Amino acid sequence: MSSVEASAREMRLRRGTDNHKALFCRTLLDTHNPYKPAVLDWPTLDAEARERLVSLPIWDIAVQTEGRARLNVASYAAVVRDPLLRQAVELNAFEEGRHKLVLANMVAAYGITLAPEPEYLAPRDPEWAFMLTGYSECIDSFFAFGLFESARRSGYFPPELVDTFEPVMQEEARHILFFVNWAAWHRRTMPLWRRPWFELKVLGIWAVLVWERLRLARDVGHGVQDSNFTLSGAKSVGADISATQLIGLCLAENQRRMSVYDERLVRPAAVPALARLVRRLMR
Repeated sequence: MSSVEASAREMRLRRGTDNHKALFCRTLLDTHNPYKPAVLDWPTLDAEARERLVSLPIWDIAVQTEGRARLNVASYAAVVRDPLLRQAVELNAFEEGRHKLVLANMVAAYGITLAPEPEYLAPRDPEWAFMLTGYSECIDSFFAFGLFESARRSGYFPPELVDTFEPVMQEEARHILFFVNWAAWHRRTMPLWRRPWFELKVLGIWAVLVWERLRLARDVGHGVQDSNFTLSGAKSVGADISATQLIGLCLAENQRRMSVYDERLVRPAAVPALARLVRRLMR
C-alpha cells in the first residue's frame, strides 16, 4: 500500500467519522453470540467446588449490577437518534440483561441464596447513566479478566464451569471496546459548546467510581459483602500470586481479549496505563 493510500485509509477511519461509527457499531453487532441463558448446561459440582462457588461474596451485588446496567444502557438507547448506533446500544442493553439472567440461573442451579433485589429506577440523565456503566465496566472487566484466568489456572473453578462463563467474559470485552470507541466518536461529533460539559461529566464519573471503590474497600474491612472480585483479591479464587503478578496477568488477558478485534478500533487505555504505573511503582 502506498503512503497516499495509507493516509487515505487513516482519514476514512479517523475518530468521529461515519466510518469510525460504522466500524465500532458493526463490530458489536456482528460478533453477537446468540446463546440462550435458559439452555446453558451448568455442570454438576462436587461438594467442595460448590462450597467454593457459594462462598464467594459477590453474587447479590453482581446480579444487581447487571440489572442496573441493563436499565442504564437501555435508557440511553431510547434517546439515540442515529439508527445504527441505536441498534448497537440496544444490543448492548440486551446483553447486559442476559448477563443478569445467566447469573440468576447459575445461583438457582447451585442453590445460592440472594437478597431481595432493589427497585431499578430509570436514570434522570441517560447519557450520564450510560457513561457511568461504561467506565465502571472498563475498571471491573480489566481486573475480572485476570482474576478469571487466575481461577482457571488454579483450578478454583472446574473447567466445565469456566467454559460456561466464557461467553459472558468475552461479551464484557466487546462492551468496553464498544464504549471507549463510542466515547471517542461522541467527543468528536458533539458541538464545541457541549464538550466542556461532557468532560466535566467524565471527571465526575471517575470521581464517583473512585469513591465507590474506596467505600467498598472500607466495607470489606468491616465484613460487608464485596461487590468486586478485585477487592477480594486473587486469594479469593485460589490463586497464590503476588500483586504485581496479578496486574501482569490482567494486562496480558486484557491484551489477549482485545487482540481479536479490528486493530483500527480504539482500545481501553486509562485502566491499563494506571495498572502499568502501579506495577512499576510496586517494583
